[in-house]
Amino acid sequence: MAVEGGARRARAGLWARWIAPLAVLAMTAGAAQAAQAATPVKMALTFDDLPAHSALPPGVSRMDVAGRLLAAFHDARTGPVYGFVNGVQEEKEPDSVGVLSLWRAAGHPLANHTWSHMNLNTNGLADWEADLVRNESLLEKHMAGQDWRWVRYPYLSEGETPEKHAAARKVLKTRGYRIAGVTMSFGDYAWNEPYARCMAKGDTAAVAVLEASYLKAAKDSLDFERGLSATLYGRDIPYVLLMHAGAFDARMMPRLLKLYQDNGVTFVGLEEAERDKFYAADFHAEATAVPTTLEEAMKAKGLPVPSQPAWGGAELDKMCR
Repeated sequence: MAVEGGARRARAGLWARWIAPLAVLAMTAGAAQAAQAATPVKMALTFDDLPAHSALPPGVSRMDVAGRLLAAFHDARTGPVYGFVNGVQEEKEPDSVGVLSLWRAAGHPLANHTWSHMNLNTNGLADWEADLVRNESLLEKHMAGQDWRWVRYPYLSEGETPEKHAAARKVLKTRGYRIAGVTMSFGDYAWNEPYARCMAKGDTAAVAVLEASYLKAAKDSLDFERGLSATLYGRDIPYVLLMHAGAFDARMMPRLLKLYQDNGVTFVGLEEAERDKFYAADFHAEATAVPTTLEEAMKAKGLPVPSQPAWGGAELDKMCR
């Protein structure tokens, strides 16, 4: 009973922090959405860790997750959504075989996230390159002559030293890769394991808290990055959103995409977004000090970076333990 009471109190605290603010926002949502819609913004959706990411709730398969994501993309008319692949997952989870074929059948492209999600900062360059190359036959198989030579660095780690950073870029240039940047993220991955735990416990109240906090984090992130872009350039750059192919992401995707659309977002492909001059460094083979995130760009100009909204964190980790 004491544990149960503690769980209720924890949920109540989370409700006060995440859901109550949404009620306040809802009262002014019409005016805010009208203002956002008057300033349209482009966003490319990208999804890491295909074909399998994080824990699954009971009764949900990897194919279910992919199917729900793809249905949401179709209904929102997102256009092409790159899925970044870790081929090792097909060996770890044989039930995930079929996800990549399903993704391609829906008309969405695939690209390289290394075979085993290897962190360049904590592994040698030769090992990292081998891991990158090991993924290529799988991509060639599924992309059938289409362009798959984009890479998303696992953990966004581009080399812990200037020398390694430069060497990795030369490797990528030699193999014909472009780097898939990230200019928007709200840590969506942090919701997937708590969701699986809460569903296993049948805790629908906790799931409601997760849903509200996820949407609030997405909106806070959108406002935050748009604010930085406005400060830096007086305009919205086309944003590249980093997401993950998790079960909770699949559950929330229709609502998430609607939230973005209600706030003036038009979805575009990765290639179109990265034509903006902000992303020029993603195509360079040499080491570069050019900022690749808006936060870095603020620092480079000597501008203070505002405090970011708290997304996820320890509260999520405690859910449904």
